[in-house]
Amino acid sequence: MQKVKFSLVLAAVTLILTCGFVQKKGKWQSLFNGKDFSGWHAYNKQGQPISDKWQIEDGAMVLTGKGGGDLVTDAEFENFELEMEWKISEKGNSGVMWGVVEDKKYCCPYSTGPEMQVLDDAKHPDSFAGKNGNHKAGSLYDMIPPADLTAVKPAGEWNKAKMKIDKGQGTFWLNGKQMVTFPTKGPEWDKLVANSKFKTWEGFAKFAKGKIAIQDHGDKVWFRNIRIREL
Repeated sequence: MQKVKFSLVLAAVTLILTCGFVQKKGKWQSLFNGKDFSGWHAYNKQGQPISDKWQIEDGAMVLTGKGGGDLVTDAEFENFELEMEWKISEKGNSGVMWGVVEDKKYCCPYSTGPEMQVLDDAKHPDSFAGKNGNHKAGSLYDMIPPADLTAVKPAGEWNKAKMKIDKGQGTFWLNGKQMVTFPTKGPEWDKLVANSKFKTWEGFAKFAKGKIAIQDHGDKVWFRNIRIREL
């Protein structure tokens, strides 16, 4: 009888712990503690020191100059909401990518990961490239232009960005305004890729699960308050 009672208690405890774990999946967790680069590493260089071109300043991770390399999360994500604040230098360019896979056959995060553009729209030449503004801040880079070109703040000011990737659907927001929405798979997505610079890239957007990346495009850029919620 005691064995039966113990088994029932053990089953109940296991159920509680399991339910608790499931509930935690929907909770926000920090991806950057504001003090060091815990949870991040240079692309294709896990276990190696991050370049000193990346620094921590006033609770933000900062690329101070060209040569820091792209940073990626240690963890992988599939369905999620990602929030952060970014600030770009004058004439600066950077980006945030998802679905990034590390492999020596890929040079960079953008080989596999689609990008939410980070840019000084007013002065960077890339702002006037692409099609219909699909290189501007908040765009799905080289595929869909942002819905509101006035949402981005000038170089040197903080922007609040949000990305949601969930079960085949993606949405970006910038400073509270929805910028783009798109499928992440299927015929419509395939058409977007086919009409972009990535159309012949073997690994581009082929991985549902991958790492979050922050780009070194050679310009000074700041990121802070980075957090994620798995869906």
